[in-house]
Amino acid sequence: MARDLTPGTGTRSGRLRVYLGSAPGVGKTYRMLDEARRRQERGADVVVGFIECHGRRHTEGMLAGLEVLPRVRRTYRDAEFEEMDLDGVLARRPSVVLVDELAHTNIPGGRNAKRWQDVEELLAAGIDVISTVNVQHLESLNDVVRKITGIPQRETVPDEVVRRADQIELVDMAPQALRRRMAHGNVYKAEKVDAALSNYFRVGNLTALRELALLWVAGRVDEGLRDYRADHNIDRVWETRERVVVALTGGPEGETIIRRAARIADRTAGGDLLAVHVTRSDGLAGASSGALAQQRQLVETLGGSYHVVVGDDIPTALLAFARAHDATQLVLGTSRRGRINRFLTGPGIGETTVDASEDIDVHMVTHEFTGRGKLPSLGRRHSKRRTIAGYVAGFVVPWILTGILSQAHHSVNLTTDALIFQLGVVIVALLGGATSALLAAVIASLLLNYFFIPPVYTLTITETNNIVALVVFAAVALAVSTVVDHASRLTSRAARATAEAETLSTLAGSVLRGADALPALLEKSRTAFGMDSVALLSRSGGEVLAHCEAEHPGEPGGETTEVQVGADALLVLTGRRLPAADQRVLTAFAAHVAAALERDRLAVVAAEVEPIKAADRMRTALLAAVSHDLRTPLAAALASVGSLRSPDVEFSPEDQAELLATADESLVKLTRLVDNLLDMSRLQAGALTLHLTEIHLDEILPRALDSLTDPYAPVQPLDLDTAPAVLADPPLLERVLANVITNALRHNAPGAPVLVTASHHADQVEVRVIDRGPGIAPEDRDRVFLPFQRLGDTDNTTGVGLGLALSRGLAEAMGGSLEVEDTPGGGTTMLLTLPAAATREEPEHE
Repeated sequence: MARDLTPGTGTRSGRLRVYLGSAPGVGKTYRMLDEARRRQERGADVVVGFIECHGRRHTEGMLAGLEVLPRVRRTYRDAEFEEMDLDGVLARRPSVVLVDELAHTNIPGGRNAKRWQDVEELLAAGIDVISTVNVQHLESLNDVVRKITGIPQRETVPDEVVRRADQIELVDMAPQALRRRMAHGNVYKAEKVDAALSNYFRVGNLTALRELALLWVAGRVDEGLRDYRADHNIDRVWETRERVVVALTGGPEGETIIRRAARIADRTAGGDLLAVHVTRSDGLAGASSGALAQQRQLVETLGGSYHVVVGDDIPTALLAFARAHDATQLVLGTSRRGRINRFLTGPGIGETTVDASEDIDVHMVTHEFTGRGKLPSLGRRHSKRRTIAGYVAGFVVPWILTGILSQAHHSVNLTTDALIFQLGVVIVALLGGATSALLAAVIASLLLNYFFIPPVYTLTITETNNIVALVVFAAVALAVSTVVDHASRLTSRAARATAEAETLSTLAGSVLRGADALPALLEKSRTAFGMDSVALLSRSGGEVLAHCEAEHPGEPGGETTEVQVGADALLVLTGRRLPAADQRVLTAFAAHVAAALERDRLAVVAAEVEPIKAADRMRTALLAAVSHDLRTPLAAALASVGSLRSPDVEFSPEDQAELLATADESLVKLTRLVDNLLDMSRLQAGALTLHLTEIHLDEILPRALDSLTDPYAPVQPLDLDTAPAVLADPPLLERVLANVITNALRHNAPGAPVLVTASHHADQVEVRVIDRGPGIAPEDRDRVFLPFQRLGDTDNTTGVGLGLALSRGLAEAMGGSLEVEDTPGGGTTMLLTLPAAATREEPEHE
């Protein structure tokens, strides 16, 4: 697609070409360089803005003869990195520039955080760009790739950036071929090949990534094809891909039709299934919302998509939807109408759709409800009492009007008589519907003829115009009564549709606002239908899963209405008899209840899995800690002891003392690290044994300071001797203070002492460890208490980050807490709260 002119410049913006690959090593950069050489041979001004060859000799060979622009060097965390010189490219202003790795994150220091933003600037300047990206870096597929490979991709590019490219070319390679290429050393160095082949580059991973790339590009091709057809006003379906549209009415045959359509779609690889329901523009369609909800769930379970379109002409709306989505096949159910019904009402939706389908194949699926529909009703469905009243009125009203008009026949003419009888027919239509109005019209015609059309008191009509008048009267009476009945029926349906919509809207709002959806749904069901009680029962054992009832229920023994909720539950409403019309809305309630029940079940499963996941994360972190932090002091101790025991070297007393000090310091670090790991494991497992006793802070602090690596560290205690005794486990409290003070010393300002103060508040003693360091941002205060967190650290030489996490866990185990506060004037204050021994009885030991 052509790009617009660059705003304010009067020149066109550049064109973007992207080579999309399914995995590293498929040859994207090679293909990009090959395209660059081809354009250069045709006379284009081509430069290399940034290319990453990863040491692949064939790719590096393709750079020969191409102008490579110098890169800019940036320093980040004491290391130097090379980036594309965006300003240099803009100043050079070539016609085409090669920019590799579109999803790359730039080193801080440039104008843009992402390389794709650099590319946007180049395009805006009118420079054509050729770039590369792997499918795992597309934002929409990032989580899918992580689930497939187990490796998160931190560098992503928005799909829209790639989708806007003028050309997207897929660089594809079979998984086996890519693995052979890796084995030959054409992708990674020899020492990395085995690990790559056994992890990311497994055949299953590569096959899945290849499929993702193919499907993504296919979707982009579909968009381009639709745009092309729209630009060229092409309405006919191009059968480039099988798409099956199934029409849903909300009737009982829906599931049969959906499964049949799914089987048709599955016969072709990559076939799409689309379900569509056509609703009337006035919102008065009589489809069951509950049945449609269940059918939508079935469609999505089978991998299809559900759509709703508005249209009063259903065949036209169906075919318009099918053509808009390039559908090749349309599946409908055969009519539920019987032969007499079809004779009276004419061709149905299926026949009309087939006649107008043109190049779309239409499948008419038979089902068990075919031909079982009823005759069309001439009137509305009223209550039994109102129906009887309508027939009585249809018989009585014409006689009453005859009596009244007979008394005034000298002052009114035949036209007035006919109009008054017509008014009576309309009144009967409003009361009892079209059937009773038909009875009234027949009787009124006979009475009008007998009493008011000469010769009177006979059914004979002598004048032709009176015959015409009588016929016109009967026709108009029937037509008007039918229209009145139809309008009344639509008014009733509109009122009911509005009430149902308000009910369902209130239902959805209450569910979304409530934390626990299931009780809210049951209570809404009870109040919406005016029931005494609503219960959700398990179908297998009859167990009551949830229940609600009115504060003042009616008399026992009321009517019971049951509706299935999913496959395993039953919704039981007790109270009044529920009309059939209300049961349609109840089905929608049941669908919501089924969804809420499934969500609660998944929440329970997730809650059960979460401790396992937490334990697994802890085990992984512990292994990571052991792999480095245990090895460092252990290696130092072994090296020192091994040197002392070596017979080949004779050490001076000073060297021996230094080696022994190194071994001793390393073993102390090792012991402290192992103690922290073991205690954290006990805390996680709930197996830490406490021995709470009364102890004073001025007694425990010196022992905590003695355990520090530097016993002469600048720590200044204040007011510890005036604080009451605390109830704590002395060794554990010593560990807590040592860890917190060590953390404060690590981050304290040079030359400033760490203050340790205590105060008494209510039944608690508050110990504050105060430093003058850089402080902790509010958003990071919870993170510092997570295991294996070292905010601001860039290496693992200072420990595994267990100190504060373990300290908080030990404090909470002793009935206290550990929180973070700001130090006035700058710095961090660790607030350790412990129960005062004078105000609490010691709990039983574990």
